[in-house]
Amino acid sequence: MLRRLLLQSPVLCMAPAIVRAQSPRDEFDLGPSGVMSIQELEQEPVHVTLDQPYALTTNPRQRLDLYLPRERHRGPLPVIVYVHGGGWMHGDKADGAARLMDFVRGGYYAGVSVGYRLSGEAPWPAPLHDVKAAVRWVRGNADGLGLDPARIGVWGRGAGAHLALMLGTTANVPRLEGTLGEHRQHSSQVRAVANFFGPTDLSVLGRGADTPEGRLLGGAVRDRLGLAREASPAAHASTATPPVLTVHGTLDRVVPFSQAARLDDALHKAGTKSYLVTIDGGAHGDFGSSADDRLGALFDRELLGMDREVSVAPVIWAQR
Repeated sequence: MLRRLLLQSPVLCMAPAIVRAQSPRDEFDLGPSGVMSIQELEQEPVHVTLDQPYALTTNPRQRLDLYLPRERHRGPLPVIVYVHGGGWMHGDKADGAARLMDFVRGGYYAGVSVGYRLSGEAPWPAPLHDVKAAVRWVRGNADGLGLDPARIGVWGRGAGAHLALMLGTTANVPRLEGTLGEHRQHSSQVRAVANFFGPTDLSVLGRGADTPEGRLLGGAVRDRLGLAREASPAAHASTATPPVLTVHGTLDRVVPFSQAARLDDALHKAGTKSYLVTIDGGAHGDFGSSADDRLGALFDRELLGMDREVSVAPVIWAQR
């Protein structure tokens, strides 16, 4: 059996976790899955806690998975929060396991993979309220878990990247904060955002109600332009936005590359740092690990304070 993390703190005193070996696949993301089997998790030098509630509800979607290194190289650890993709309709937080493991096993980071309510259950802004509550939970429990509440970064793919960007751009927008969980006195602010091919301006997608963004908004974008703008990270870019790394393929037919360009332009105009990495020939997630070094550089620079360059040189991707 996979052992749950045992701490003296009452933070993790909960019912036994439901451990899944498999998870529904994000059908939009052409990249490899991040799901790990129970056996694979047991072999990692990492303490794992699955299905920790963060919103004071029994909803299985409002839970997170926590990954802490068995051996730590420093004091309180910075945290990388992962938000899964799936067009706001599919996907599961189990997808974060392998993606976070490279960061956590080294002992320099903690990892958190967040679940959230999907559009079939609760439309906008419910998923944003969920991920904000999860970040507040991390910050509220940082002392007991040995985490640094001032060094939280967020990373997402597809729809998860959209939510990660909304975390980064709306920390000072009270109407989008929500009231979930017991840690409402804490901020949902993050220090860095990694956006892998996420939608950034829903107002220009212009597609119908039976599309991922239509289901998120509860109707066609053209009929909900105000809501679409509210749900667009590019519209909230400001000087308070933390550094953003965007990785996007030029052949993406799910989220057009123009969405990445719009965000990059908005961030530069706002005076905040934007790293746009173009995957020349890459589709929606279909570029393997070609940008992983840029991701590591972002978090090492912004969360560990290392003097690392985040290269924006284009990546030429050829499917093998």
